Amino acid sequence: MKTKIFLNLAVKDLNKAVSFYNELGFPTNRQFTNEKGACIVIDENIFVMLLVEEFYKTFTKKELCDPKKSSEALVAISVDTREQVDEMMEKAVKAGGTDYLQSQDYGWMYQKTFLDVDGHHWEVFHMDESQIPDNPNEM
Repeated sequence: MKTKIFLNLAVKDLNKAVSFYNELGFPTNRQFTNEKGACIVIDENIFVMLLVEEFYKTFTKKELCDPKKSSEALVAISVDTREQVDEMMEKAVKAGGTDYLQSQDYGWMYQKTFLDVDGHHWEVFHMDESQIPDNPNEM
């Protein structure tokens, strides 16, 4: 079995969150979706589990942070082209997300950042691995 990644995010309004990710082009796996949570398919082995806050709390003893005020994680997703970076950002803003930081263009990597409807931080990027400099930290 291949390794799969399930990113679990606490959400205030499940329907609004599901609609946001569906508008980005990510389908819902109905087999793992109910009134407590929804499974969003990012790729064959990558999933976002949107869990209503009360249900999310059953998996942790820690307090939930408010992702609109605090950073919990920076989630980055790659796409095949620079145009797809721009398209994803346009879809995110149209679906109710926020264009969060100035885009970055390093030549070999192009990146834009948005916040979803709950304030979770997403970076969308295209990287041309054939153009990565010998020391990418010296940009």
